[in-house]
Amino acid sequence: MLLTISTTHRPATDLGYLLHKNPARVQDFALNFGTAYVFYPEATDERCTVALALDIDPVGLVRGKGREARTMEQYVNDRPFVASSFFSVALGRVFNSALAGRTETHGELAETEIPLEASMPVLPARAGGDALIERLFAPLGYTVETHPLPLDEKFPEWGASPYFAVTLKATKRLQDFLTHLYVLIPVLDNEKHYWVGDAEVEKLLKRGGDWLAAHPERETITRRYLKYRTSLAREVLARLEPEEGLAEEPRADSAETPEERLEKPLSLNERRYRDVLAVLKDHEVRRVVDVGCGEGRLLRYLLEEKSFTGIVGLDVAHRALEAAAERLRLERMPDRLREKIKLWHGSLTYRDRRLEGFDAATVIEVVEHLDEARLAAFERVLFEFARPPLVVLTTPNVEYNVKFENLPAGRFRHADHRFEWTRAEFAAWAREIARKYAYAVEFRPVGDADETLGAPTQMAVFKK
Repeated sequence: MLLTISTTHRPATDLGYLLHKNPARVQDFALNFGTAYVFYPEATDERCTVALALDIDPVGLVRGKGREARTMEQYVNDRPFVASSFFSVALGRVFNSALAGRTETHGELAETEIPLEASMPVLPARAGGDALIERLFAPLGYTVETHPLPLDEKFPEWGASPYFAVTLKATKRLQDFLTHLYVLIPVLDNEKHYWVGDAEVEKLLKRGGDWLAAHPERETITRRYLKYRTSLAREVLARLEPEEGLAEEPRADSAETPEERLEKPLSLNERRYRDVLAVLKDHEVRRVVDVGCGEGRLLRYLLEEKSFTGIVGLDVAHRALEAAAERLRLERMPDRLREKIKLWHGSLTYRDRRLEGFDAATVIEVVEHLDEARLAAFERVLFEFARPPLVVLTTPNVEYNVKFENLPAGRFRHADHRFEWTRAEFAAWAREIARKYAYAVEFRPVGDADETLGAPTQMAVFKK
């Protein structure tokens, strides 16, 4: 099992200072599953390469663990040859100081982005192949080169193996470079060799907190890193989510969001809530859940209506729920009102049985905050699993944006929007949802419509 990391930063031998490993020495480190060796195949001012080789004894891993552990798999496996979760442990042990960004003599260099290249002769990608490797590393700024390895060169008819020779190139801080390898190698291996529990949650948040929240494959990374432990993955994703757009997320008593300031001359926020409320009342809804409730603005309107007997606000951000409780004055609310409203913490992209049984769900200016992978999961959570008889959903009409004088051309209304749909795009998406999950759908404008551009907000009403 081998990893090499090279740099052409001048002088390249400064790599030794960053790693706390002398290029003139071969060092070995005893681990509970084998031995790690660090050495430098080349060390000049022009180019320096460090190699981390891991020697694993797979049979030794089960010695003394009883007869039930002795299976043929312990003798015939790929553990000594491929980069795996063992390698991640070795990285953490051998390059601990570099992972933490600590250096006694080259602090400025530790904070400098330098050209780096990692080579792994055998990297597994059992589910997803080289496309998965690309999806994991490319969003982080890496140039990815993969070469599939045959199952056996002597027997080409056996086909390709699930292994690849991989080269990664990027200009980054060494700490970030190592951190990405530390997290993503076991994600690709998909077979962590040790118990996954709460400690792994904290480890993932510690190593991935600065970049994982914005990664388009964060759900895949989280699930696979945590060996598909759903409860643990949900906790990580929920803790990552509040970090998105904190600067834009106001408290109940704070200033308006940029989107609200932009739309304020149109009284659009209030008109949205009034139009949604009218739909709910027309359908004689009694129990409603506001999915992605944020700070509870719609919930306030719902509480004013006696016809609603059960109101729930669901959001992934603890901070938003705290602001909603403050906005609604839950602590000082009369008992008759307090009994009919609840605030729930939960992810919009994981099945939640608490969402089942409501007369209606509202989704107000939410979907545009979800990237494509999470949008698909959200669709299933709401329309396949929760299946409320009525869903009222609103989203911006991007065609109308040209009428906002203070909005630069090509910019979305909010910095956290992943997309904004045209009317045709929204209609196509909604009709596909209706077809797939057996709903009828109708569309309504929200706000004064321009003859050419349409209304500023578009609404879809899904009905069973």
